[in-house]
Amino acid sequence: MSTELPEESAAEIPADEVIDATELDTDVDLDEVAEIAAETPVLDIGSQAAETPVVQIEHVVHGQIDAEGTAIAVGRRKTSVARVRVRKGTGVITINGRALNEFFCVERDRSDVLAPIKVSQMEGQVDVWVRVKGGGTTGQSGAVMLGVARALHAMNHDLHGVLAEKNFLTRDDRKVERKKYGHRKARRSFQFSKR
Repeated sequence: MSTELPEESAAEIPADEVIDATELDTDVDLDEVAEIAAETPVLDIGSQAAETPVVQIEHVVHGQIDAEGTAIAVGRRKTSVARVRVRKGTGVITINGRALNEFFCVERDRSDVLAPIKVSQMEGQVDVWVRVKGGGTTGQSGAVMLGVARALHAMNHDLHGVLAEKNFLTRDDRKVERKKYGHRKARRSFQFSKR
C-alpha cells in the first residue's frame, strides 16, 4: 500500500506538512481519545435551528349553540340527514317524536346512537331531540350518531380528543355506487356470449 500522495496534490501541499505513515505513533491511548471525543461537540441535525413555540391548532366545530344553550348539529350518512339538538337534562332521547327504543328496533342501531354519549360520559346528563329523514335504519342511525357527537363537541370543546379517537366526528362518506348504462348494476355487466 502506497502512502504517497498523487503528484498534483503533493505540489499543492508544502513539504513540511506532509506526514509519512511511518512517522505516526501507533501507541494510542484510548482514554485520551475518549476524553477528546467527549469534549468535542457532536453535530446534531437541526440543533442549530431556533426553537419555535408550539402553535395549538383550533379544532373545527361542526355545531353551534343557540341563545338558550342548546347545541345544534347536523349529521349525514348515506342518504339520511339527522338534525340534532342536545341540551342539559335527564337523559331523554326523542327521535321523530318517538322514544329511542321505539324508533330503532335493532340493538346495533340503538348502541350506535348512544355510543358518543357513553364515550363522553354524559349518560343521564343530556336530553337529545332528533329529526331524521331519508335512507334506511342503518343510514339513519349513523346520521344520528354523527349529529349527536357534533352537538356534544359544540357543547364542550374538551371532548374533542375522546370523540375523535373513536372516529365519531368523522363523516362516513360511503354511498351506493350509481348504476351505469350498458350494465346490469353498478359494475355487473350483461352476460357476453361469443356464439
